[in-house]
Amino acid sequence: MAEPRCLRGHTGTASCCVASFARPSVLATGAEDGCVCLYDLRCKDILLSMNVADRSPVSSLCFKPGNEDSIYISAGNEVKCFQMRMPSSYEKLNIFSYNKDEINQIVHHPKSSFLAAADDTGDVKIIDVQQRCLYKTLRAGHYNICSSVQFLPWRSWEAITGGFDSRLLMWDFSTGRSKILMDFEIGSGPGQLCNPAFVHALAVPDLDMSNEIGKVCAVARGDGIISMIDIESGNASTKSTPSSRLKRSSKSTSNASSPSADSQNARNQQFAFSMGGHLSAASCVTFSLFGTKGKLVISGGDDRSIKVWDWCKAHDCNESSNSSSAVDTLRTEIRLCRKVNSICTTPSDTENLVVCDTSKVVKVYTVC
Repeated sequence: MAEPRCLRGHTGTASCCVASFARPSVLATGAEDGCVCLYDLRCKDILLSMNVADRSPVSSLCFKPGNEDSIYISAGNEVKCFQMRMPSSYEKLNIFSYNKDEINQIVHHPKSSFLAAADDTGDVKIIDVQQRCLYKTLRAGHYNICSSVQFLPWRSWEAITGGFDSRLLMWDFSTGRSKILMDFEIGSGPGQLCNPAFVHALAVPDLDMSNEIGKVCAVARGDGIISMIDIESGNASTKSTPSSRLKRSSKSTSNASSPSADSQNARNQQFAFSMGGHLSAASCVTFSLFGTKGKLVISGGDDRSIKVWDWCKAHDCNESSNSSSAVDTLRTEIRLCRKVNSICTTPSDTENLVVCDTSKVVKVYTVC
């Protein structure tokens, strides 16, 4: 693996990154210095540095689909919207202060004006950014931190969330009703006491990808495993439950009827240490935008490594009842010097993997 390109501009640990869809060479990064940096990989220098959070750590950021001159960032319990006038200026448009605790991830709906913000209380706020109001609070689904949220591009009113209760939940956010798709705590062995199967990050393919590779969800887990979940088959086999029934005190009783990662269905996949996977918690996961979109799943972990998984090949082997080896599934491994905070990909043939680790410098790798 060639040495990465280094992007400088932050004075604190780089915490998150996102690549532009409309402008494939443009990406934004957030950091613990409270700044967002904008880069164009065709240029040598940084395009724009924005002090958006008064030195409060930036935990997540996303572009507005269809208008990527607008960017949303989360810091503390607030979501802020900025209008970027490249190359040298920006303007704060809105602040949304509906969350009661630290926000872990924000994501914008690909087709509508909704934005989801998952926080440490276990709640998810659905904000209508066009009407500038709170649309719905998704609560009582997670009894611990809600670490990740994603809208499902192929279902207009559904979202998926994961948390430190090891649960993967599906939500109808128009009604606030949820169902448990997966409980990764069920069937876990004694070794998971030190590395429990918390859900650290989720990734779903965009609509164009899902038509080709299927309606799946990639899950980065605290036990180091990357799980590939067939959402539609899981959706068909679980019953919808009012979220009010999923009380925080109901952990032990709900486990009896919750599907486990092993028992759900044969189309699900798990990439574990025995296949060359992570030695410790997997912190982030994403689908590849380069090459055949979605063919690869890329994960980063606390073991200071990046894993590039050919999950489609593994899926084909499972379909044909052939066992896939670690060599077949693990396509590339990148060893780093620090733990990985966030990753994203670009559609370019080169400089297509962006990595934020626990340093101030953002690295850009080329994955073939």
